[in-house]
Amino acid sequence: MEFLENKSILITGATGFLAKILVEKILRVQPNVKKLYLLLRADDEIIAKKRFYNEVIEKDLFQVLKKKYGADLNTLISEKICLVPGEISFPQMGLKDSIWNTMIKNEVEIIINLAATTNFNERYDVSLGTNTLGAKHVVNFAKQCSNLKLLVHVSTAYVSGEREGLIMETPHKLGESLNGNKGLDIEGEQMVVEEKLKQLKESGATNETITLAMKDLGLERSKLYGWPNTYVFTKAMGEMIIGDLKDDLPLIIIRPTIVTSTYKEPFSGWVEGVRTIDSLIVGYAKGKLTCFVAGINSIIDLIPADMVVNTIIMAMKVHKFQPSNQTIYHVGSSTRNSMKHIDFQRFNYQYFTKKPLIDRDGNAIKVGKVTIFNNMTNFRRYIAIRYLIFLKGLEIANMAFCHSFQDKYINMKRKFNLVMRLIELYRPYLFFNAIFDDTNTERLRKDIQNKDTKEALFMDPKDINWEDYFLNVHIPGLVKHVIK
Repeated sequence: MEFLENKSILITGATGFLAKILVEKILRVQPNVKKLYLLLRADDEIIAKKRFYNEVIEKDLFQVLKKKYGADLNTLISEKICLVPGEISFPQMGLKDSIWNTMIKNEVEIIINLAATTNFNERYDVSLGTNTLGAKHVVNFAKQCSNLKLLVHVSTAYVSGEREGLIMETPHKLGESLNGNKGLDIEGEQMVVEEKLKQLKESGATNETITLAMKDLGLERSKLYGWPNTYVFTKAMGEMIIGDLKDDLPLIIIRPTIVTSTYKEPFSGWVEGVRTIDSLIVGYAKGKLTCFVAGINSIIDLIPADMVVNTIIMAMKVHKFQPSNQTIYHVGSSTRNSMKHIDFQRFNYQYFTKKPLIDRDGNAIKVGKVTIFNNMTNFRRYIAIRYLIFLKGLEIANMAFCHSFQDKYINMKRKFNLVMRLIELYRPYLFFNAIFDDTNTERLRKDIQNKDTKEALFMDPKDINWEDYFLNVHIPGLVKHVIK
């Protein structure tokens, strides 16, 4: 951890899940870091400070740090942390007229870009602004930092789209689509968004209509070029633009797979919000998930959040001694210690049959084994018989009885459409048939020779017993910190 000593580091997306864990780790293991500049979406420093304390410091994640430093924690924070109000989707990250602009450009040695919107169903204008143009603004800002040694960009392994087989740690070239379609141009995508928004506003569309139209546009543009959803499409374009604009700037790209709760540090099982697979766990635990669609033998590639953070730190340290112009690191488990969807279902069943959730009336919520559909054809047939026939009958009855069931029909149709949309969004990951090569990441692991360093920077997924992790770490953590 000596590498972090006396370093000035800018971290974007500072209220995000991984960023919190990274900040906590640095403060806990290397309090002699020089400065952590934390970029938060805020109009001024008062709002930034409020967000930082409410959304970061007050979280359970920081209880170990609070216990370690006690009343001195506030002193440590005031000495080491600078809260920078800004907005990554703006040029210069919103710092053009900020008092922080010159200071950061003169002092910062490392920039870690963790800012992202990870919503698969996000508005295209929002996702493009943060994940793609945000990356552009970060790299342009980084090139103006006179003392900068390294830019770290955190992406996602799923920029690979729906490709099968072994996915290598290779860059995405600007304008290169996954399906061979020509014409992918980031400035062109901006123009598409601006034109669509202009049309919607001129037609007097409501905010709800605009939001839905922007979500649909994101899916449409993503699929046009071979990506399954707006999130991974805009993250892929973010990688492209950083790679194209960086010039001689040293760059590390971290590509995690599905990030889950902490494995060890600062304690096991910390998680925030309902993340990706957690929506399935919560739905099952509450008795609302009676069927599931997934390739039984398809791999579900998971990696605990603290292992991702340790990889970021180790990659930065190795870069100091083995500098390169650009290195990509896949951070996942599919190559070294894969887990399958059938295991995921079994772990949920084992846990909640023994430790069921309690409903509002104080009764245990009973769960059973879910019906698993191994392909979309069987699932759609089931949905048609189980729900569509009833929905069609309700529609006819509603018309026959002078729209007496209008509210019920609209509500059920809305819920049905939402579920089917979510299924379609997550389908590529439910039938995922690829593994992520992690040759570069494995080199990092092999570089750790010292026993104490291995303890401090554990990052090998082979050490994980998935059954133990789910039954004793992840699901209990989800129940404690999220479901409650």
